[in-house]
Amino acid sequence: MDLSIASILALDGLTNGAIYALLALATVLVFTVTRVIFIPQGEFVAFGALTVGMFQLGRLPGTVWLLLAMALLVALLDLLDGLRARQLPSALFRQLLRTLALPLLASAAAWWIAPRNSGLIVQALVTLALVTPMGPLVYRLAYQSLAGASVLVLLIVSVGVHFALTGLALLAFGAEGFRNPSFWDARFSLGPLTISGQTFIILAASSALIVSLYLFFERSLAGKALRATAVNRLGARLMGISSESAGKLSFTMAAFIGALSGLLIGPSTTVFYDSGFLIGLKGFVAAVFAGLASYPLAAVGAIGVGLLESFGSFWASAWKEVIVFTSILPVLLWRSLRDPHSDEE
Repeated sequence: MDLSIASILALDGLTNGAIYALLALATVLVFTVTRVIFIPQGEFVAFGALTVGMFQLGRLPGTVWLLLAMALLVALLDLLDGLRARQLPSALFRQLLRTLALPLLASAAAWWIAPRNSGLIVQALVTLALVTPMGPLVYRLAYQSLAGASVLVLLIVSVGVHFALTGLALLAFGAEGFRNPSFWDARFSLGPLTISGQTFIILAASSALIVSLYLFFERSLAGKALRATAVNRLGARLMGISSESAGKLSFTMAAFIGALSGLLIGPSTTVFYDSGFLIGLKGFVAAVFAGLASYPLAAVGAIGVGLLESFGSFWASAWKEVIVFTSILPVLLWRSLRDPHSDEE
C-alpha cells in the first residue's frame, strides 16, 4: 500500500464515518433519554433512500401508506385513551389534529409531486417530511406504554420493531434496490485524490447537523429539557418535564437523522429494503465505543469505524463486516472491567 492508496481509503473511511457519526449520535440520544437501544435506527435510513428512489421513478412511495396507517392507528389509540379519561371533546380534537396533521400534509405533498418531474431537492424535502413523523409514531405504538420497563425488555421490543419495519419495507418498496442520483456531480482533484461533490455534501451536511445538535442542546429550552431527562428522568419529571414528550422528541430527531443519512448515502450505494440494518448497526458500534453516553466520543468512534471498514475492505474485502463488528468485543470487555455494573444496570 502506498500513500496514494492510503489517502483514497482514508477519504472513503471519513465519508462513511460521517454517516455513521449521525447514526451514532441518534442512537446515543434515544438511549440517554428513553433507555431504548434503538436497533431500528437503520430502517429510517432505508426508508429515506428508497422513498427518493421511488420518486425518481415517478411512483408514489409506499412510505405514504405506511405513514398514514401508523398515524391512523395512533389516532385510534389516542381516541380510546381520551374516552377512558373522559377528556373534553375540544381537547380530544386537538390531540387527534396534532397526530394526523403532519402525516396528511406530507402525504398530500408526496401525492402531488410523485407523477411530476420534481427536482431532487424537492423530493428530498418531501422525503424528510414523510419519514420524520414516523419517529414519534413508532414511539407511541411500541415504547410509550413500556417507558418504565427494564432495558432488556425495551431491547426485546426494539428487535421486534426492527423485524416489523423490515417486513413493512419489503411490502412497501419491494425487493428491488435503488441507487439515487448525486446532489452535486462535480469532481475535484487534490493530488492523488479525486473528491466528488457528493463527498463534500456528506461532510458538510454531517458537520452542519452536528453543530446544530450542539446548539440545540446548549441554547434551546427543549434541548435542555432533553438533557435533564437524560441525566435524571425522575428529577426531570418532578420539575414538570414530560417524559412522554421527551421520548417523542428524541424519536422525532432520530427519524430525521436516519432519513437524512439515507438521502446522503443513497447516491453512494444501492439500498435495499433490508440494507438499513447493517448501516445502523455500524452506527451502534460507534455508539458503544462511547458507552452510549458521550456524543463527542460517539462521533470519534464513528470515524474510527469508517476507517476500519475502509482499510479492512482493502486488505480482506470478504471479511470487512466481521472486522468491524468484532472490534466491539475488546471495547465491551474493557468497559466491563473498567466500570462494572449490576445486572439491571
